[in-house]
This record gives sequence, C-alpha cells and structure tokens, in this order.
Amino acid sequence: MADVVLLAGGVGGAKLAHGLQAHLDDRLVVIVNTGDDLERHGMLVMPDHDTVMYTLAGLANREWGWGVEGETFAASEMLARYGEPTWFRLGDQDLATHIVRMARLRAGVGLAAACVELQVALGVPATILPMSDDPVRTQVRTDDGWLDFQDYFVARHQEPDVHEVRFAGAAEATPAPGVVEAIDEAPLIVLAPSNPLVSIAPILAVGAISDALRRARARGVRIVAVSGIVGGKALKGPADRMLASLGHESSALGVARLYAELATDFVLDMVDADLSPAIEALGLRVRVTDTVMTDDAGRARLAGEILVDVTP
Repeated sequence: MADVVLLAGGVGGAKLAHGLQAHLDDRLVVIVNTGDDLERHGMLVMPDHDTVMYTLAGLANREWGWGVEGETFAASEMLARYGEPTWFRLGDQDLATHIVRMARLRAGVGLAAACVELQVALGVPATILPMSDDPVRTQVRTDDGWLDFQDYFVARHQEPDVHEVRFAGAAEATPAPGVVEAIDEAPLIVLAPSNPLVSIAPILAVGAISDALRRARARGVRIVAVSGIVGGKALKGPADRMLASLGHESSALGVARLYAELATDFVLDMVDADLSPAIEALGLRVRVTDTVMTDDAGRARLAGEILVDVTP
C-alpha cells in the first residue's frame, strides 16, 4: 500500500519525488505525465517518466535537468551523419532505456509493466506509473497552428505564445494498471510543483483518474498542491508564460485557482506569503515555506513538511 501518491511531470516533479522517496522508500507511488511522450527513431521516448526515474535512481544530470549524468551523444552524431533529424537528441545511455522499453512493448508487455521493469533494474525503491498505457499527446496552439508539445518545447525553444492546449487521446484513455488502486488506497495525494497546464492537466484529463481523485477528496483524503510558481515566475520551463497567454494569473494564486476544486491544501513559497489570505478564501488550507529545492536536503525538507500528518 502506498502512503503517498504524487502526480508529477518535469524537473520540479522529479525533485519532489526524490525528497518524498527519501522519507517513504517503496511506500511512494508517482503517477507521471505521458502527454509529453513522442516517437523518435522508431522508439517511444518518455521524457517525464525518464526524468523522474533517473532522478530517483540517482542518475540524473542535475546541471541539465534532464538526461543522465556523464551522458555522451555518439549515436546521435551518427544519426546526423545518416541525415536523420536530431533536434531532439537522445544520449547514448538514454538510448539504451528506449531500446529496452521498446523491446518489452513489442513483446506484448504493457507500458506500465515495462516501465516498472526498468525502475527495478535501476534500483528505484518507489513505483513510477505512467498515467495511462494508452497514447495521450499534448498539443499546443500557437500563431503557427497546432504543434506537438516537443515541437514547441524543444524544437522551437518554448518561444511561441500558447493560445490553447489539448490532450489528444485523453478522452479515450484509461488509467494504467495500478493507478486508480494507488489513489483509492493512499492517505495522502500530492500535486507536484510541475507545470499545471501541461504536466498535471494531462493526468487529470484521463477521466477515471480525476474521478478517483474526487472520490478521495470526498472521503477526507488530503490532496496537497505545491506551487511551481514563485514570485510570479516559473523556476524552470514556460509555466509562467503559458499561464499568462492562456488568461490565468501568473502567480501562486493563479495556480491555486486551477486546483481549488480538487485540492484541500496548498503549499506556497515564503516570497508569496502575502497571497495566503486570497488562497485561503478559495477554501484551501495554506502552508508557507521554502519551496525552492536547491539540493537533496531541500528536497527532503519540503517533502517532510508535506508529510507532517502522515504516519511514519
């Protein structure tokens, strides 16, 4: 049984997952966004899942915020010589992950099961589950029309303004095995300081997951949302610009409004303490603390504050 379920995507989600794992070990389940997934060179690439997995395995490249420490790119360089597009570069160690996972999928293993095999091989204590075994793809509408998320995020360096977001396939997708069961059993659910629009929203777009979360709230489970916006800015990525271009306030209050009907608690940084009354007016219990996780100690400290009411 999981003591905590974390909904996560991206670097902020991976950092908090790492802090929670330090306290919980194998009693943590991370439900990870797969809307960012894409197909490259005949293989499924899962950026959010793999960022979380490498972080929890102690392999992540902390300078980049993605990929594996000590990564090389010999395969990518050879692909370029063959004329293959390499705007989304795959490192050599990362490539091994995709090869093994794709082999499992082609052998008929489900996506969640294939991902768990990789996690076990890397010695990750927590369980990381894709939100769905079914393909869901985040797309954003810009002045150039609809773009696949990685085209916007990597190829175009997050530069175009985003006017609309959609999650292709979400309406038909079902939760991956174990996802709803973990939510139904957990005494605490956490929404990571990930981009609420393109990291958490795709997970919530899978209807049975949102239904499970609403059931959890109705039976009194704490659902704690952590703001990834500090002082009006995203610590990493385009969340602040996306909030503004989509008509939301780029602030912790703006994030709280997005989660107000689902969460019971909200964690915001000390620099935003003056927003506490407005967030409490939304019906959320507020905790003000240092949310910037600069090192392992900071990750574990923030996780510990979130876990304050959870039985060890």
